[in-house]
Amino acid sequence: MEKQQAREAALADKLRAKAFGITPKNVDDVIERRSHLLKSVLPAFSQFCQTTFQMEPKEMLQVLWDLWLPLGIKLASQRQQLERPLIQGILGGQGTGKTTMSKVLSLILNQLGYRTVSLSLDDLYKTYSDRLILTQQDPRLIWRGPPGTHDVDLGLNVLDQIRQLQSPVMVPRFDKSAFGGAGDRTNPDMVTGVDIVLFEGWFVGVRPINADIFDTAPPPIVTDEDRAFARDMNHRLHDYLPLWERLDSLIVLYPTDYRCSLEWRKQAEQQMIAAGKSGMSNAEIEQFVNYFWRSLHPELFIKPLVKNATVVDMVIEIHADHSFGEVYCDRANS
Repeated sequence: MEKQQAREAALADKLRAKAFGITPKNVDDVIERRSHLLKSVLPAFSQFCQTTFQMEPKEMLQVLWDLWLPLGIKLASQRQQLERPLIQGILGGQGTGKTTMSKVLSLILNQLGYRTVSLSLDDLYKTYSDRLILTQQDPRLIWRGPPGTHDVDLGLNVLDQIRQLQSPVMVPRFDKSAFGGAGDRTNPDMVTGVDIVLFEGWFVGVRPINADIFDTAPPPIVTDEDRAFARDMNHRLHDYLPLWERLDSLIVLYPTDYRCSLEWRKQAEQQMIAAGKSGMSNAEIEQFVNYFWRSLHPELFIKPLVKNATVVDMVIEIHADHSFGEVYCDRANS
């Protein structure tokens, strides 16, 4: 009976079934393969849940079964079809779970025999000294994060070395705590035999848009200065396009309401303060998040992107309570 229920559940959500290539013909094989993989990945997944979230794995087993396992299998299949490592882009804003998903996918892919390396857009920040010079050139870049604060060539070199099967490769890492929280490069990781790169970040894969749109932009882009800043950040996105061209696939973790990221950030800071660490006040968080919305507003950049099936390969919706919503590849043609 359990197998029949699993079979029906796998086919019930037509968008998700299409996204993971599940059909009435192959559903039995899909359930069988997923069941075997679940057994092998469970010990590592249980440990991950307990050490990372201090929770029992059963609370996340459904997400593992419905989303992470089939996604891991899909990535493994894509890697098999290539004659070189797969570069998987993951786009998601604050609190969407990019890091968690990357870690779980690494566990799954490891069980499938694939060596995975995670690379964050944050790992490509310019050095502390270079960003000091940048701030002198453009005082509006008060925080690291917006377009222009990254070393795009560094990213291109790393991805190209991996794509060309070079080994070992030095993968850059960034220490956010250095220089009183301003952050700086730290020792890189030396990796060998990479099969899959999970390249995640808050604007990975984001394309420039028509500058006229900023004439009627939503808040917090309200003043002429805001609009000028938004246009300049939009223009700087052109520098990142060669990096996005290295992506074989792009997954978007898409909040059903972009304003959730503000609440998620507040929750995260409150948890840090409760744990005895320093954290931002609500007013500081709002100032911080608004700064990023002024630079690349989710309504202007992410919303149109998820409708572009030529750029985005999969969209995973995130609800306000962090639960997953619809998963789809091309909603318009479903």
